[in-house]
Amino acid sequence: MKQIAPDLWQLSGLPPNAINVYLAEDVLIDAATRRAGRRILRQIEDRPLSLVSLTHCHPDHQGAVAAVCEARHVPLACHADDVDAMEGRKPLQSGDPGNPLNKLIQRFWEGPPRKVDRVLNEGDEVAGFRVIHAPGHAPGEVIYFRDSDRVAIAGDVINTMNVFTGLPSVREPPKPFTLDPVQNRGSIRKLLELRPSMVCVGHGAPLRDISKLRRLVEKMPNP
Repeated sequence: MKQIAPDLWQLSGLPPNAINVYLAEDVLIDAATRRAGRRILRQIEDRPLSLVSLTHCHPDHQGAVAAVCEARHVPLACHADDVDAMEGRKPLQSGDPGNPLNKLIQRFWEGPPRKVDRVLNEGDEVAGFRVIHAPGHAPGEVIYFRDSDRVAIAGDVINTMNVFTGLPSVREPPKPFTLDPVQNRGSIRKLLELRPSMVCVGHGAPLRDISKLRRLVEKMPNP
């Protein structure tokens, strides 16, 4: 686990930066796949934990939620629009559920349903970060934004790597995993309008050169 900003750490994974989990103060942001529980718990075993809070409820972000919450006796938070998926009343991956890749992800990565203890909405605060609804990739996708230093935790609003090759690249999330690519482009524009100093993402290294985000927006089709 490495510190990437004040009171913000990125947990280690294998391969590095592939499926990211963050610790903001005493809040775990995302929980990778259901196979990641031991890795996450080992890295935070000496840290206080008060909450697990999700950027969105896809299998590679909610997978180990139940294991972590039960082991550490902490509540779970996600945006209101992802509650039904997290609690098992809707599919977690609604973008293209029949896609073979999504079927594999569901089979090997998806975690069990779990009750949401805290429902997040626009403007709520989590570990000093402001909750900003950023739908498109998932209905309840959020950006956590810290106004004091303009650090953003943006889930899969963007990727900073090609998830198929692992090569660095600031890009839109792949269409097979994204419910509404057009709506997600609006969320990418919203992210840029925040003027972040750093963007921490679900897949890829933290982005510090924000000009790369600006170039992505410039290349996108007009809304």
